[in-house]
Amino acid sequence: MIAFDPLSSEERVRIVDLHPKIGDLRAEAVDGLRRSEKALPCKYFYDALGARLFEAITELPEYYPTRTEIGIMSRAVHEMAESIGPHATLVEFGSGVGLKTQKLLDALIEPSGCVLIDISKAALEASASQLADRYEDMEVIAVCADYTQPLRLPRPHRPSSRTIAFFPGSTLGNFAHDEAVSFLERVADLVGQGGGLLVGIDRKKDPKVIEAAYNDSLGVTAAFNLNILRRLNESGADFDLSTFRHHAPYVESEGRIEMRLVSEVDQSIRIGDAEVALSAGEHILTEYSHKYDLQQFEDMVRAAGFRLTRQWSDENDWFSVCFLEVEDAPA
Repeated sequence: MIAFDPLSSEERVRIVDLHPKIGDLRAEAVDGLRRSEKALPCKYFYDALGARLFEAITELPEYYPTRTEIGIMSRAVHEMAESIGPHATLVEFGSGVGLKTQKLLDALIEPSGCVLIDISKAALEASASQLADRYEDMEVIAVCADYTQPLRLPRPHRPSSRTIAFFPGSTLGNFAHDEAVSFLERVADLVGQGGGLLVGIDRKKDPKVIEAAYNDSLGVTAAFNLNILRRLNESGADFDLSTFRHHAPYVESEGRIEMRLVSEVDQSIRIGDAEVALSAGEHILTEYSHKYDLQQFEDMVRAAGFRLTRQWSDENDWFSVCFLEVEDAPA
């Protein structure tokens, strides 16, 4: 058993600002809308209004992923903690104050520290303070960085048995296949030999169940999708939101939901000094949400240098939380 000395107040919270490059919404939008298949980057969904709308989505009866994953974690979190082991460093991709993160931290045995990685410094500082108040004997390190880019982790003051990343919420499904493999490779490099990743994945199932989750009857997901156009208008565009409709079909051949904004009319949109034309019926792709079967997922993580060692699912096999460990290096 490792005996830990009490942490000083200076050691309990650390803020590390790597000064991530903040994207240019307008420039990225013009670039995406000039492609043969028009697209907008989904990272721009989440301003203050977008974040509130997404929270509302997670409460909708049709939207199963959040409550299903929380249910899995409620039942199996101690098994997850057992797989991780004592004195681990937990790395959270995000601001780290969600219910799923708290469930995991509550179950872990004397974690050496928790590292939060997020692009928003303000969100990180608030989250780090909240976690430090909740877990008075655990160091919290908040790293302001873009976790989709390569980076090195600061280490906690206390000795750590291993580094485990946590990526809940099926966010991995927002990456295209090659992007997902590249991201997993970076995570494997980040956690290092002996490290691991606890990740949520949305499973393939009846397409009607999947489509209902992204086309809710109250129109909350539609408002969330259209919010990206509202943000563009704030930066100098002239989208008429009433001329677009939300559509999120499940494309079975690709195993994914494609969030789209469909132009109802022929129109020309100005974004700053640029102009983009859309035809009636033409769509703008705003987000992918891939669904996986376990064999497909296992093949993908193996290509990235991980092995799938445990997985926990709900009774319908609608969602899984998977524990991946870095493959041993060849002798």
